[in-house]
Amino acid sequence: MSVFPRILLLVIFITVLVECKQLFRQGRFDSGFIPPPKYKHDSSLPPDLWFDQILDHFNPQDLRSWKQRYFINDTFYKPGGPVFLQIGGEGTADPIWMVTGACVDYAEQYSALIFQVEHRYYGKSHPVMDLSTPNLKYLSSEQALEDLAYFITSMNSRMDLSSAKWIAFGGSYPGSLATWLRMKYPHLVYASIASSAPLVATADFSDYLRVVRDSLDTTGPTCVENIAKATDTLTNLVQDQDGRVILKSMFNLCDDIDFSNKNDVANLFSSLAGNFEGVVQYNKDNRAFEGGVGYNITIDMLCDIMNQDNQPINNYAQVNSLILKTYSQKCLDFKYMNMIKELQDTTWAGSAAVGGRQWTYQTCTEFGYYQTSSYASQPFGDGFPLDFWTQQCSDIFGASINETVLNNAIKFTNANYGGLGVKVSRIIFPNGSIDPWHALSVTKDLSPEAIALFINGTAHCANMYPPSPDDLPALTAARVVISKSIGAWLNE
Repeated sequence: MSVFPRILLLVIFITVLVECKQLFRQGRFDSGFIPPPKYKHDSSLPPDLWFDQILDHFNPQDLRSWKQRYFINDTFYKPGGPVFLQIGGEGTADPIWMVTGACVDYAEQYSALIFQVEHRYYGKSHPVMDLSTPNLKYLSSEQALEDLAYFITSMNSRMDLSSAKWIAFGGSYPGSLATWLRMKYPHLVYASIASSAPLVATADFSDYLRVVRDSLDTTGPTCVENIAKATDTLTNLVQDQDGRVILKSMFNLCDDIDFSNKNDVANLFSSLAGNFEGVVQYNKDNRAFEGGVGYNITIDMLCDIMNQDNQPINNYAQVNSLILKTYSQKCLDFKYMNMIKELQDTTWAGSAAVGGRQWTYQTCTEFGYYQTSSYASQPFGDGFPLDFWTQQCSDIFGASINETVLNNAIKFTNANYGGLGVKVSRIIFPNGSIDPWHALSVTKDLSPEAIALFINGTAHCANMYPPSPDDLPALTAARVVISKSIGAWLNE
């Protein structure tokens, strides 16, 4: 039986429409790479706390400081117990992670004190007055690592924790930070759990769509075949005036398509691929928000739609309609300059300050990670190549942030941290086979002290969420391995 009628039940009650915007960009939603789990308990969340942080760790003559937000949970702590450090990333640090999730379960088991530190420039941690390009020069993974080191040394002194074993936890970009923190400061951080951590910087992250294709293929080959057929039809229709009128109606586009504007066309193709990318990346993780907004849509659902007995282009449009309705978008805004103008907003009050502008800056000056269409055998066409992404750096931040800067930055990042050749011990790298980011992470043991957990059938950072009765056996087993490893480290 087709799943589409059941999918409609997820969206039929959504009647309030909001301003249109891109939903999934550069592998992340507005909230960041790791959306929070649902919290079912009645107890209050820990309050905001503030730490006097150094603005520029690499200039001892610069004495400026700022207030960095952090949280603490000492519910389970017993003197002599370990300290668990949850590393914030490219979104607002959510205190819900201080009361639920795998890290909290481990803390209860091992009587740990838990800290969560919000990443500079995200959430409420504002080191500078605004997000103008000159003010972004203090935004980098290197500064973030120094923030964490300074926080640890300060808390060791303030709370008499110098003899405690600190274990760092991070997922996605914070997973990379957990790796590099353990590598750079082994005297401060005893061990790390680095979930879904992309350790290799690359401009052309073409393997992202390779894994998306492979993940969609787990439902059978017809889904990917039908997406490819839909893309072929889309490619033909967008070149014809009457075809563009059809596409505007079929995909509920906010504007007419100007075929002469190559960036608009690229953004359209990228946005439609993004409908699948976001679902694949977070497929069946245990967020379980009330109402199921976005989080109950799975690979199986999308492929059931694509495999209906309709023209593939119609099914492709139905997927788009489902995503728009689920996220309360009145139409699909594919205009390139609308996206650029949003990300050019330098105010803390702007929508880009949720993390879009900051994370784009980090991709342009450190990591790349651009999910291009250059992998030949993926089904979404070749309409959003690398130059579509690198142009955005200059368009958003000015001519000084360009492709040359990006390429030099990527070389520096990989040389600085070591990529997949990172030398580190007492660390576990959990990754899901469904998650496209595993292509840049550790999926085979680096050494007996640097262990990979490649979890078949799971998605991005799935091991970090609270356990669920629906968890795959491999995910349950991975959490057990992590728990036992923590116990072994603490007994050394």
